[in-house]
Amino acid sequence: MRRGETRAKERGPGLVAQLRNPPGGRNARIMLLALAVDRTGSGLWAASSVLYLTFVTHLSAQQIGVLLGVAGVAGIAGSPLAGRLAGRFPVRSLLIGCHLLRLVTLALVLVCTGFDALLPVVAVTYLGDRAAKTLEMLFATRAAGERRAAYQALSRSAANAGYGVGAGIAAIGLAVGTTGAYRVLILGNALSFVVAAVLVWRTGEPSGGVVEVARSGGAAPAARGEGDGEGEVRGGEGEARKGKGVVRGGSPWRDRGYLGFVLLDIPMNLDDSILAVGLPLWLVNRTSAPHALVPAFLVINTVLVVVLQLSVSKRAEGPRRAARAVLLYGVLMLACCGFLAVATRGGAWAAGAVLLAAALLVTLAELMRSVSSWELAVLLAPQDARAAYLGVAGMSQSIQKSAGPPLLTGVVMAAGPAGWLVLGAAVAGLAVVQSRACARRLGLGSDREGAALAAR
Repeated sequence: MRRGETRAKERGPGLVAQLRNPPGGRNARIMLLALAVDRTGSGLWAASSVLYLTFVTHLSAQQIGVLLGVAGVAGIAGSPLAGRLAGRFPVRSLLIGCHLLRLVTLALVLVCTGFDALLPVVAVTYLGDRAAKTLEMLFATRAAGERRAAYQALSRSAANAGYGVGAGIAAIGLAVGTTGAYRVLILGNALSFVVAAVLVWRTGEPSGGVVEVARSGGAAPAARGEGDGEGEVRGGEGEARKGKGVVRGGSPWRDRGYLGFVLLDIPMNLDDSILAVGLPLWLVNRTSAPHALVPAFLVINTVLVVVLQLSVSKRAEGPRRAARAVLLYGVLMLACCGFLAVATRGGAWAAGAVLLAAALLVTLAELMRSVSSWELAVLLAPQDARAAYLGVAGMSQSIQKSAGPPLLTGVVMAAGPAGWLVLGAAVAGLAVVQSRACARRLGLGSDREGAALAAR
């Protein structure tokens, strides 16, 4: 009985308890609810947008492809734009503005019927969507302070739960299949922006000085020479040593080390395209697995993220753990790609089992990446210019969303099983480069104490 109590204490409070009392208090709790509402609307849009554009606005498949491709490119600009504005204006007000901007564009989607009219409207919608995600990250970084990794885990759980609810509601509308049903789903997404904006309005502006990532390592205080020589970070294990390559303030566009991190972070987000594009298309076109398994990939992903994100986040808290998590991401992606390569062999059920295992592995990789990527983006940024830096860091996800699907369909899958093996090896190799580069910039492992911490 005592052993059980000890284990329960080690695990900490459960998901529901932490959602009620998250890092950051009341503001964070309201923001998590706003995020869940927003993602519920995103689930409605993701499940119904292509069919709406096909059957209601009567766009061709080629036009839809161009429309969403251009929108993805527009989304790339949303992150740095949000980061730059957040350095001058309150994050809370900017986030409310993003929600209201998307409300207006979604309303215009309902009245625009031609390709030429829809193109700028959808592009601005995606730009606002990407900007909102970056602002949510900045809000969390300021509100949750050193416990930002725990908050990120909660936000991932809340977001996936909302996304799953939205997709479930969309399934009802899609089953009806009428023009009116499609329009109701789009209106539901627009309504989510209204509710999210009201919830954000109820929060208070987080203080920019709350987040002290490192006293003398991996952040601006080190560059100012304010450290005490030990450079401990109390978040996680207190592991950051004195940073050597972190610049003070300034523009992230002139910081080669940080730009290198952002560049390498693009392939560290390929799990998203593999789950959404690679797995379904590989199953349909190159294996004998039942097509009914395709929805199972999303179910596995959604359930595991909601259930496991909190426990996984503990493995990526702090600079040393975050750097190691990047290595684990590479290993998981290599294993996932290996399973996809061998899925073409064997019968239908064997192929199905292998693909389900690949879905499990890519979800575990996503769990590691979602926390480590964000944690490192914060740690590597000077504190006095963090908003601008995180805005640039957010570009990696947007670029991947635009470049990832064409890479998978036009190069990897066209090369057959060998393409998956090459991709897995490339991602694993780049993960090693990324981890070592981050460790050098943060000054990790530079002394005996650092080595002892690494062995823990």
